[in-house]
Amino acid sequence: MDIVVETLRAELADLGNVADLVRVMLRLSVACALGACLGWERERSGALAGLRTHMLVALGVAMMIVASQMSGVAQAELSRVLQGIFAGVGFVGAAAIIRGHDGERVHGVTTAASIWATASIAAAAGLGLEVPAIVATLFAVVILAWLRRVENKQIAKLASKVDGS
Repeated sequence: MDIVVETLRAELADLGNVADLVRVMLRLSVACALGACLGWERERSGALAGLRTHMLVALGVAMMIVASQMSGVAQAELSRVLQGIFAGVGFVGAAAIIRGHDGERVHGVTTAASIWATASIAAAAGLGLEVPAIVATLFAVVILAWLRRVENKQIAKLASKVDGS
């Protein structure tokens, strides 16, 4: 029994104190919440990658950053971790892009960009840069939601001109 207790103690030694546990929980929670903001907007607009996808991307990216820092990865080496993360996120984003049957129209580029933005926001949260992550999320929501309304109004104006001609 002692071997089991010692093994558990050794395995859980990475969270040496309550402050470390709170820091991990805060960073992961902030990343998930901010990913949810972008995911909810994409879900409302009918995008294929919605709430759960954005939250999972955010959680995964933040976790890789937190785990790297906790495992003692040097700050200079963290750039390689980030490079790997963003290469992987590029594949997730690429999966969201679909070419239409006509071969010319492409769908999903905005969703792919929102996944990439979610990853960068989560990286900031994972690094403990919560304020820039929150500000970037606000910018992204404005870009996704408010500018879509502006685009739709412009499209409606153009359509009415074409119909009225």
